[in-house]
Amino acid sequence: MTAPALAIAFRRGIFGGGLTLMWALVRQRAELFALSGSPRRWTVIAGLLLGAHFATWVPSLRFTSVAASTALVATQPVWAALMARAQGAHVARQAWVGIGVSLLGVLVLTGIDFSIDPQALVGDLLALAGAFLAAAYVTVGEKARQTVSTPVYTGVAYMVSSLAILPLCLLLGASLTGYSARDWWLLVALTAGAQLLGHTLINRVLKTTSATVTSLAILFEMPGATLIAAVWLGQVPPLAILPALVLLFAGLVLVIRSGDRRVLTESPPI
Repeated sequence: MTAPALAIAFRRGIFGGGLTLMWALVRQRAELFALSGSPRRWTVIAGLLLGAHFATWVPSLRFTSVAASTALVATQPVWAALMARAQGAHVARQAWVGIGVSLLGVLVLTGIDFSIDPQALVGDLLALAGAFLAAAYVTVGEKARQTVSTPVYTGVAYMVSSLAILPLCLLLGASLTGYSARDWWLLVALTAGAQLLGHTLINRVLKTTSATVTSLAILFEMPGATLIAAVWLGQVPPLAILPALVLLFAGLVLVIRSGDRRVLTESPPI
């Protein structure tokens, strides 16, 4: 896709938010217009965090490999555990071990990327920032979802995320139009798959399903995205990064297996 990274982030939010809000207007019109107080505040904050996540993670793919970016953004449960601990929740010893192993994997991966291409370190840092913001997004979203329905929460959060990205697009000159037909179809596919199916499904189960179960989805993202990038983009990761990926994966497994809903807040697959 040749469209600017920030424009991709804006478009998937505006498409997804627009479609979801239309559904909410039909099915939950009264709730949508009555949204106020803490539920509205948490929903808007979640949308701002989602926009910040997209504004960091999507551009990271321009600087580093899909394998590295996906592996680093998959550390979301680690940051969620640290956020839970900062709020006074108990974090099991096994989770602390997993956090340490994952962060060791982060250090190894970023060090290898820097040795191969210093520019890749920029992408790695953006992916890490995206992971942190995604964890914050769902941590806040969990509060909103206690009282706000899925269509209303999802539609408002997606639209807010897109509007938050728009000033960045205008400031940095990211073109919002003039794409090829192929790019438009890819944007439609990205909205339908990653946004409406992936993010909305996680938002749907966030209210009732434990983090231990929903967090498992993120573990499939690393090998899946790496395989797709290798087949479609020719991005075969160097063997040197395999130990780092193993450390990241092992650490995430330890964190997830040790968690319960009070400790971990799930972050969505991208």
